[in-house]
Amino acid sequence: MGARRALGSVPNPSRRRIVWDPVVVSLRPDRASSARLLIVCPDRPGVVAAVSSWLFDQGANITHSAQHTTDPAEGTFFMRMEFVLADAAEARDELERAFEAAVAVRFDMRWRFSFAADRKRLAILVSAHDHCLVDLLWRWRRGELACDVRHIISNHPDSEETVGSFGLPFAYVPVGEGGMAEAEGQMAQLLEGRVDLVVLARYMRILSRGFLDRIGVPVINIHHSFLPAFVGADPYRRALERGVKIIGATAHYVSEELDQGPIIEQDVERVSHRQGLIELEQIGRDIERTVLARAVRWHLEERVIVHGNKTFVFE
Repeated sequence: MGARRALGSVPNPSRRRIVWDPVVVSLRPDRASSARLLIVCPDRPGVVAAVSSWLFDQGANITHSAQHTTDPAEGTFFMRMEFVLADAAEARDELERAFEAAVAVRFDMRWRFSFAADRKRLAILVSAHDHCLVDLLWRWRRGELACDVRHIISNHPDSEETVGSFGLPFAYVPVGEGGMAEAEGQMAQLLEGRVDLVVLARYMRILSRGFLDRIGVPVINIHHSFLPAFVGADPYRRALERGVKIIGATAHYVSEELDQGPIIEQDVERVSHRQGLIELEQIGRDIERTVLARAVRWHLEERVIVHGNKTFVFE
């Protein structure tokens, strides 16, 4: 969570793009005035009352509120509020400055406002397996993911035709003789300053700390196991060898350490000795799709607060 003390060639962008543009499909007339406020602070009496009263004084109508504390006595307090403000687009800077002065300093808050009208710019990285990519694009086209998809990048050419059918740009960036450093340099040129979120939809390469720092935005990965079990490559084969009774998938934010970033969402499915490797992979692909889609949607809707190496998700 960003601390504010005041808390990435478009083939045939034709009729198809216009018809399916999620702006047309999903936005209601009142969305432009919808806003969210996320807060992290030491828990103490009066936080909710102070925030609610301040929003009321600004003419806001609170439409949803959720909060959590790690300990009512000496814990950390987390809150997410949705509200409608008639003039939200008119005076955002003033709104933030006023909140900082009147409430945030008093309660030692980390906080951020976001506005539903500000659609996040999304890039998706994918390798040979396209099931998560296709699922995300299908949901995006139906308006379930409120974002603007700016780039699809792959180290395999296989998905170019599929991506083109959605009217989206596809970049083939192979990992050639120059290795990942060269590939990361090409990808960074496409993404740096142009996207707000990167999703690894089964991108089967490890990204360096330097690349993550350069693009400077959150990166969400889908790992095809129920972390912390079977970190790294080939988890379904290792699960089969171990004789596990459940298999799962984990969506998490990417950190420098492999598969160790804060977990956003997980799910599992029961399996038995009757299922071989191919069946486990088939079951796993279904779990991967749904887990990744949930995590991406929750991030886009500002439902996730990262605190240390944990996330607090307000569904």
